[in-house]
Amino acid sequence: MTEPFVALLQFADGLFPAGGFAHSFGLETYAQDGRITDRGSVEAFVVAHLEGSAGPADAVATAASVRLAAAGDLAGWVALDARLEAMKAVPETRAASRQMGRQTLRVAAATTEDAFVAALARAVDDGLAAGHHATVLGAVLGRAGAEPEAAAAAYLYSTAALLVGAGLRLIALGQLDGQRVLAAMRPRIARLAATAAAARSEDMWSFNPGIELAGIRHATLDTRLFRS
Repeated sequence: MTEPFVALLQFADGLFPAGGFAHSFGLETYAQDGRITDRGSVEAFVVAHLEGSAGPADAVATAASVRLAAAGDLAGWVALDARLEAMKAVPETRAASRQMGRQTLRVAAATTEDAFVAALARAVDDGLAAGHHATVLGAVLGRAGAEPEAAAAAYLYSTAALLVGAGLRLIALGQLDGQRVLAAMRPRIARLAATAAAARSEDMWSFNPGIELAGIRHATLDTRLFRS
């Protein structure tokens, strides 16, 4: 099935206009603290984010959203989005996820004639759902025919690429080192995506106190390149 694969490539592409380039999800705080200084520390941050937040929470939501969208279950999708909203305790992180999700949904609604995607856009516009990135991405890819595991992997890869991109701009990290970090993430992303696809929405969890504290402190930094 080539078309779902192409949809995965499009929506996980670093050039997709979801606004991820404006966010570091706390990495900027670590960089200013002098704790992100090289490839190894960037890789450690990406690992922590994937293992403690994006994998067990957002990727699970992405996979669940694929199934709900394929079934046309709008009420279930709204409930899933609300569950993810409740799990994002850091204001900047929550706002970033909403912003990226809503931008993704606007692009999807403008480039397809899918009735379910249009219904999601109305629900978000009417304030019935926050429209988080993971749930929107899963829904859009589900309507395109993607499988839950593949969609979860796409979400995780795009997250890793976003963080590596932030690292490239914040420290003296070359493009080759950035690609080495992403290459090192491939087995981890595959494992986390498979786990996410087998999980239920009730299994979602997130525990990343260090990154969450960095996210809270980010708003107090004197100079900031990123919005989160």
